[in-house]
Amino acid sequence: MPSTMPQSIAAAGDDSVNVIGDLERAFAAAIFPNRGAIAIVSIVVIAGIALVALWRRWDRPVRRHPRATGLILGIVLAVTIPVGWYLASPLFLSTTVDEPPPVAAVEPSPTPQASASDEPSASPEPAMSASPSQSPVPTPAALIQRVGSFTGADDFHFGRGAARLIETSPGAFAVRLEGFAVRNGPDLYVYLSPATDGYADGAIQLGRLKADRGNQNYAVPAGVDVNRVASVVIWCKQFSVLFATAPLS
Repeated sequence: MPSTMPQSIAAAGDDSVNVIGDLERAFAAAIFPNRGAIAIVSIVVIAGIALVALWRRWDRPVRRHPRATGLILGIVLAVTIPVGWYLASPLFLSTTVDEPPPVAAVEPSPTPQASASDEPSASPEPAMSASPSQSPVPTPAALIQRVGSFTGADDFHFGRGAARLIETSPGAFAVRLEGFAVRNGPDLYVYLSPATDGYADGAIQLGRLKADRGNQNYAVPAGVDVNRVASVVIWCKQFSVLFATAPLS
């Protein structure tokens, strides 16, 4: 029995998390697009229930048992207020960050050296008529960079801006979000996904989202095969909900 209890508790916790995630997805898919009509219907229904309650005098049991009513109301508020704040506060709270772009370390090109066997010219040429071998060496070609644009998972989970996968030095990479904005939410993380359409098995976690708006950088862990990366994803880790995806090209 002792060995099975933690597993059953964990399973119950996972089920509750899945239920909240399912409700959130249902809200985004069905309720949010029709929020105007639903708000009107809700007001009418609440007004009707209030009228029936006054007519049937449903307040009498409450008046007869004030202590029990207060205890029940206190328990309900103690549970719903913290949970409601955690789930709903990101909808009207917003943060912005503005980080400078990551610096790409480029190895300097070798400086041309004169050969020891070269004979000096009889008369030095003016500085403006330098030979081609002495002309400035062009900057090496840019390192690998892949770019994608964010789109939201639906009307509610919007996403905007660009995602850049940048090679900052040979074999080292960073992800930069530029002009970025996403619907804020609880427990949002940045992932590199092997799928172009969102989170998938094998996605690489880069870290918790620093802000729902602005320019921000995330280091890619060493050893990640970036050739298998197809998109940058904003993912609600706790409730397994996709917020935004930027396919890379």
